[in-house]
Formats: sequence, structure tokens, C-alpha cells
Amino acid sequence: MTSPLRRLAMLAAVSSVFCACVAHADEKITIIVGGINKLIYLPPKLAESLGYFKDEGLDVELQSQQSGVDAENELLAGAAQAVVGYYDHSIDLQAKGKDVESIVLFGLVPGSMEMVRADAASQIRNMGDIKGKTLGVTGLGSSSTFLGQYLASRYGLKTSDYSMLPVGAGNSLIAAFRQKRVDVAWTTEPTTSLLRTSGDAKVLVDLNSVEGTRAALGGLYPASSLYVQRTWAQSHKTEAGKLAKAFVRTLRFIQTHPAEEIAAKMPADYYGGNKALYVQALKASLRMYSPDGKMPPGGPETVLKVMGEFNPNIKGKHIYLSNTYTNEFVDQVK
Repeated sequence: MTSPLRRLAMLAAVSSVFCACVAHADEKITIIVGGINKLIYLPPKLAESLGYFKDEGLDVELQSQQSGVDAENELLAGAAQAVVGYYDHSIDLQAKGKDVESIVLFGLVPGSMEMVRADAASQIRNMGDIKGKTLGVTGLGSSSTFLGQYLASRYGLKTSDYSMLPVGAGNSLIAAFRQKRVDVAWTTEPTTSLLRTSGDAKVLVDLNSVEGTRAALGGLYPASSLYVQRTWAQSHKTEAGKLAKAFVRTLRFIQTHPAEEIAAKMPADYYGGNKALYVQALKASLRMYSPDGKMPPGGPETVLKVMGEFNPNIKGKHIYLSNTYTNEFVDQVK
């Protein structure tokens, strides 16, 4: 090849690499959230409101689904690059041959409660009393399913001793209580505060605090997180690092600002017409958030213990927990 032709070829190669890099940098990142107005999933909308995604040069679109099961299906179908949902999906998906990992942890505990219908509270005083009753979950096969089953098993109950009904979250769950379609149901803030304030339900099991979670499950139960397909994390290290930085900044904001200031950054329709109640619910939830986005030691083992008893996908299979999460990207944040 002559010298001029060689130079042209080199220029063409450099140009194509440059264009590819630009296209890669401008790529939209779709994040599906398993219920975007739930306080357990507060960080993504807060990060957007604070402008942290834009600070990192990221084009992020947030979408919402009713449950984590729906969100993970969107991720596997390629309709999204990331999901904000419970970490335990990473374990479940590995058992199904899918490589998914959590890259930022938001919740040290589930941030949820098993609530009992107020008129049934005198008969149902713990999860051992749900025999012959109906347990409400967000979706069959969801995190709420396995947690409910595990809590009932600690009182010797089998899954055949009670029925489960998917009731979603928020208004649909509240309606299920009022229509007496469920006796006990798993839910999160601000729905728990709405149910308690209205008198429709009472707390049966508290998984909203570190103390309550340790007592009920025997350890921390890392829950809400940002998870992605491992191949995406490896081929998009720059983007993954920027997402981690935006979310760690968000977690630090939560740790250093009062509930009133955090609530002021959220859309008004998240308040459900009652901002004071939203702030109250947020105050009750602040202690569940991770301060740094890192997976706590022993946490994955607790999750595997709970899931291993009832998830048929996991039974009899060896799970490589080290492949279900990584601190690689949050460790890079100064």
C-alpha cells in the first residue's frame, strides 16, 4: 500500500473508532424501577431530580413496573440496560442460567412490613397464625413471595397451609385490604403509613429497620439495588462507573439531609395528596438506606438462606454469590 493510501486507511480507522465512541457515550440508558414511587426505590428519581445523571453526562430514562419480576423480564428482553429492584433477583436469575449482578446497593434491609388487616389483628398475632388465610404479595415469584413464605415457615407452616394472592402495591394493595381479599400483605412505605393512619391495617412483622430484620431473618437482608447483566457491566465499564457515582452521591445526600429537604426534591404526585404523611414515612425509612452503595458482609448469605428454602429454581444448585454482586464500581467513587 502506498504511503498516501496507508494514511487514508489509518484516518478512516481512527474516524470509525471515534464515531463508535461518540455513539457509545450518547447511548440512552433505560432503567426499569419496580415501583418508582416506593420509598425503597427512592434513589433513582432523587438522582434524576438532583441532576446527578446529567452531571455524569448520562442520558437516563426511568420507567416503572408494578413488580420486580416484570422489571427483570424487561432487562432480559433487552428493553432496558438496568433495573432497580431487589438484589435477590440476581441469585434467582443465576439459578436460571442468567448472569446478572448488583452494582450499587440502596437498601440494607427490605424496607417493608407484613401488615395484618385491622379487623383480623386479634386473631393473627404472628406469621404462624396465617394458616387457612390469604397472604398478599406484589407478584407470584416476587421477593415478597419468598420473604412471606420464609417468615411463615419459622412457625412451622407449609406453603399449602395458606393461599397467596398477587395484589401489586399502593392503591391496589390498599383496595385488597378494604375488600377483605387478603388477611396479611407485604408492602412498603409510604403504603404502610397510609394503612396505619387510615386504620385499615397494623404492623405484623417489621422489616423496615436493621433491628427488626435481624430479629426476623437472622441478619441483614440487602434489598433494593441497581442490577444489570454482567456482560453489559463488562462492556460498559465507563457507564457503569458513572451510574455508580451518581447513585453514591444520592445516597450521601440522603444521609446528610433531613426528610423534609429530600421530599422537596420529589414529584408532588408522589405525596398522594398528603405531603406530611410522605415526610413521616420517609423519616421512618431513612435508616434502611446504605451510606455507600456497598454490599454488606454476610448479606448475600442471608438472602440465599431465605430464598433457598422456597425458590424451586435454587434448590439443589450451587450459587456463586460472588457473581451476583460487585463493589467494583462503587469502590471507584471518591
